[in-house]
Amino acid sequence: MNTRFLRYILAVLVPPVGVFLTYGVGITLVINILLTLLGWVPGSIHGVWSVAKYYETAEEGTRTY
Repeated sequence: MNTRFLRYILAVLVPPVGVFLTYGVGITLVINILLTLLGWVPGSIHGVWSVAKYYETAEEGTRTY
């Protein structure tokens, strides 16, 4: 299974786990935990956005024009 796909699934189902596997322990994880405590939907949205932003930033360095 693709790692990216797994992180997206975890970011939707258990948002802090998806963010932790992507960023490790840091401010992004703390924000996601707080949003998840406020409700599952805000945590999931932030989790998916965080994983997407991580891969977008990672791919910017590999582009060749």
